[in-house]
Amino acid sequence: MSGALRKVLPVALAGAVLLASRAASAADFDNPKAKTPPRAKPQRRSGGESLPPLPLPATPLRRTERKRQPAPPALVGMITFSGQRFVIKDGQRVAVQTFPTTQIDIERLTRYANYKLGIRYRYVRTTLSAFSWDPVELPLLYITGWTPMPKLPDEHLAKLRRYLTDGGTLVVHAQCGRPEFVKTARREIARLFPARQLAPIDSDSPLFRSYFRINKMRVRSGKTWSQIRPHQSLQAVYIGCRPAVIFSPIDLNCGWDVVNNPIDGGILFHQDDALGLGVNIITCALANLKYARAFATEKVYHQQEDKTRDQLVIAQVVHAGDWDPTPHGLPNLMKYLAAHTTLNVQFKRVPVSLADDKIFDHLVTYMTGLRDFKLDTAEVGRLRQYLAGGGVLIADAASGRRGFDAAFRRELKRVLPKAELKPIPLASPLYEAPFRIRTADYTDAVKAVNADLNAPSLLGVTLDGALAVIYSPHSLGNGWEQIPYAWNLGYADADALRLGVNILSYAVTH
Repeated sequence: MSGALRKVLPVALAGAVLLASRAASAADFDNPKAKTPPRAKPQRRSGGESLPPLPLPATPLRRTERKRQPAPPALVGMITFSGQRFVIKDGQRVAVQTFPTTQIDIERLTRYANYKLGIRYRYVRTTLSAFSWDPVELPLLYITGWTPMPKLPDEHLAKLRRYLTDGGTLVVHAQCGRPEFVKTARREIARLFPARQLAPIDSDSPLFRSYFRINKMRVRSGKTWSQIRPHQSLQAVYIGCRPAVIFSPIDLNCGWDVVNNPIDGGILFHQDDALGLGVNIITCALANLKYARAFATEKVYHQQEDKTRDQLVIAQVVHAGDWDPTPHGLPNLMKYLAAHTTLNVQFKRVPVSLADDKIFDHLVTYMTGLRDFKLDTAEVGRLRQYLAGGGVLIADAASGRRGFDAAFRRELKRVLPKAELKPIPLASPLYEAPFRIRTADYTDAVKAVNADLNAPSLLGVTLDGALAVIYSPHSLGNGWEQIPYAWNLGYADADALRLGVNILSYAVTH
């Protein structure tokens, strides 16, 4: 990896200012693409006959008139911001946009995606003031620039947050990798979702495999080309199991059309790689829309505020990663548990920190996530004490993601260094009641990878003759939610619920 590219990665991974030591100021930077106009809208002319002024007789004359082609549905909304300032240029006072941007490259991506995916969509220019905030009308919003991103009004932040929660996707990237935009874009994303992480996207994300399988991305820094793994540059904020905000500190759109519209300098992806990633982003946004719309319907724990009296209450572990990607799963599982067992279930969930003594109030705790996480020393010690005292930890990797799987195995080894996470045999009483389980059905995404897998694949750690840790590398929570998610590497809904009931029944009776 070149020395120039090493200056790129800290920005993508830790938020450092991108090449700030040798970058010109935003006011001095002149983006050559800003001078290239977008393509003219297509027009059709139809022939018709008309008559010249009287007197008659007369020979009809031909005339042509413009007709507007029927517009395809909009897919991408490119956000523009109004406002201008005055600068002195060549001795003249001239007006310039407060937040300039370009649209020539998004045209190329839209045409390429339509061709590859066999769809017919278009992009539109819009503003946050004029936008309807309906993700069905416009599934994907797009913001790019090379100057500092404007600070959004609280009203627009609230509407944008609702739009993303309802199923929309926001793509934000820095043209030419400009540090002025990178820093301010991170600020606005943090204001948008202060309680959610903007963190690197794992290598097994559907963003890197939904249409094109992307293992490496070629990046040009100045005139030097290098290769990086895609997850080393892209970051996301997740809502549920989907990336709702996708952020790239490396230029995407200049790469979408850099052959036709060359640009010198800057930090940008190779055109082929940028186009492939762009198509994958569009594929995921469209495929996730139905899931996202269903996910937006909130499930209510109707006994959340009731006091607990000898009832089973689920405690969910809050950790440093995406700790709550399947929030609708536990209400459905509780309902199923109440219908198929005699357990006294309370429809209530208590988020708990492993650093809090309140964890000892619960016999059963549940833990899930999407990405890497790390427990601090106090959390490691408290979880060890909890398990040694008879508590049971149930865990699963949301949508079967490898990032959480690797982190969970690593952190569990810190908690129980002498214990081993082993497959739970089919002879275990866990598979006997209330359902006798010998086979298990998986999602189509799992079958595409392992068509022969037809048995449950739970893992466990045994302490004092009983399972203290029950872990599934395949998702249980997505199946409990019963919301179709195309990228779920997990159990089919019915078997996820049956396994969940058996796991909870085992936990409270052993």
